[in-house]
Amino acid sequence: MKLKLALSLGAGLLALGIAGAQAQEPLKIGVVSVLTGPQAALGQQVRDGFQLSVDQLGGKLGGRPVQITVIDDELKPDVAVSKVRAYLESGKVDFVVGPVFSNILGAIAKPVLDSGAFLISPNAGPSTLAGKACNQNFFVTSYQNDQVHEVLGKYAQDQGYKKAYIMAPNYQAGKDSLAGFKNYFKGEVVDEVYVPLTQLDFSAELAKIAAAKPDVVFAFMPGGLGVNLVKQWSQAGLTGKVPFLSAFTVDESTLPAQQDAAVGLFGGMTWAPNMDNPQTKKFVADYEAAYKIVPGSYAQQAYDAGLLIDSALKATKGDTADKDKLRAAIKKADFTSLRGKFKFNTNGYPIQDFYLVKVAKRPDGKFQTEIAQKVFTDYADPHAKDCALK
Repeated sequence: MKLKLALSLGAGLLALGIAGAQAQEPLKIGVVSVLTGPQAALGQQVRDGFQLSVDQLGGKLGGRPVQITVIDDELKPDVAVSKVRAYLESGKVDFVVGPVFSNILGAIAKPVLDSGAFLISPNAGPSTLAGKACNQNFFVTSYQNDQVHEVLGKYAQDQGYKKAYIMAPNYQAGKDSLAGFKNYFKGEVVDEVYVPLTQLDFSAELAKIAAAKPDVVFAFMPGGLGVNLVKQWSQAGLTGKVPFLSAFTVDESTLPAQQDAAVGLFGGMTWAPNMDNPQTKKFVADYEAAYKIVPGSYAQQAYDAGLLIDSALKATKGDTADKDKLRAAIKKADFTSLRGKFKFNTNGYPIQDFYLVKVAKRPDGKFQTEIAQKVFTDYADPHAKDCALK
């Protein structure tokens, strides 16, 4: 009995020693984001939002020091895969946070998840990983791609619009966006247009819109695409003539370049910088002080990703070796999200509220989106029913 007790105590002390030693090792996190080209403004917000969360937690998550490696995916799937694989092979990686675009997520998801690391997406939420292909180590702190676009589809339907001209970039998120809009808009789609992710001249599309005379236009044009589209929309004299609804086309990443041309245009989102809660007010003030720009959803969702990881590691006392225990802690989402209510569905995507937002010019001359009305409450994405996870 004494020998068994001694062995048991010895094993327990050894386990505590290993856990204690691990708690002192830096947590390895790769942040994958686009930092090259016209979409870099989006990627910078993801990088900076996540970094701000770590900085405000004293450089630690769950009590463990953090070693962040930032990886520029260059918005090229082959480049992203090559860089991410090299990072994963460099040593034990605990988490990968990112990316912005769904085509990059589709490229890196398998190598990341096969490595045993947890993949936390602060923006991309493709339908392809929300249903049958869901993964127990994949979590999203943004939304399922269809949902934000469904906000605009429902609003267009509720407004009684009969004819819509819709357009998006030709990649997975673009296809999800137009599918999401059509899930709720039941009128006639007079044209459904897909453009290259690199397109910057929309004169042909604007001419078609003027000729088609739709009741409403819906566009998903993130980053540089949105900057040029909105400027050219204004220059073409379409402002005020045709209602312009969009997602990720007028937001805090594009507004510094669009400025007055975007004022009054509508978007959809789960959060806005004017959200009335104390955590948002502090975050916006701190982000603007640190980075001199107004934070958008990209920064907000990445900041929440940092809080999510911190909450899970607090529950495991810094332990990342027991994957089941860590996964269960992540699923609980025991943190205060900037958007308020937040919980995970069975597929690792959030259940949350969605809003119609409107671009406004602040008294200080800066531009931001502001909440106009709530469109969905506690909204779960439709693909979760096809996910076998519990």
